[in-house]
Amino acid sequence: MKLTSPSRTGILLRRYKRFLADVRLEDGTLLTVHCPNSGSMLGCSTPGSTVCISRSENPRRKYPWTLEMVRENNTWIGVNTARTNILVREALENRTIVEFGDIDEIVPEIRVSERSRLDFLLRTADRNIYMEVKNCSLAMDGVAMFPDAVTARGTRHLQELERLLAAGHEAALIFCVQRMDAERFAPAAGIDPIYARTLARVHDQGLTVLACRATVGPQEIRIIGKIPLDTRWHGNKPGGGS
Repeated sequence: MKLTSPSRTGILLRRYKRFLADVRLEDGTLLTVHCPNSGSMLGCSTPGSTVCISRSENPRRKYPWTLEMVRENNTWIGVNTARTNILVREALENRTIVEFGDIDEIVPEIRVSERSRLDFLLRTADRNIYMEVKNCSLAMDGVAMFPDAVTARGTRHLQELERLLAAGHEAALIFCVQRMDAERFAPAAGIDPIYARTLARVHDQGLTVLACRATVGPQEIRIIGKIPLDTRWHGNKPGGGS
């Protein structure tokens, strides 16, 4: 994914009210920018960090600039969750992600219940695969982790995938790791143990779980391949990766 919108780099002063951040540009200009990330942004919202912001051409926006990425520990981290599904779809279409075979159609925003939609339905010649996608920006000691805050919504999505599996459908969950300093993935059980336990349970029932890492920079973000699931992610059960 090429970042074609006009962009600038600056210094993060603070992130607040979940969806706002103050940034100082190199020329000293102060901007309030939109932060399209509802998580805690743990580990990627430190005041003083270098950031990249893009400008929208939509004249109706109150805050025309958007926080795209934050640089911490010499690593660019993608924090714009609006780009996550686009990155995964691109990787499915160009066959960077090959686990689902030849895909005939990718249907976005598929409704699976009165209160829930999932990100994609993949249609192949003989299979339908329901898929949810999560952006992963948190990493510690080389391990990418999700979530970075308690997520009842994320657990509900897992329960929807579990229900679909029980009905005989195929289901998948992709964690899009938007940073290059992570070598493996594990759920953040210390942050949200309910999510971690639910993920392990649904994985046991046949959920395909992939962690796909993206190279991130001010000019381009692109999924380049998978990283393994940490063998400890399944509690005390060894070999829990897929």
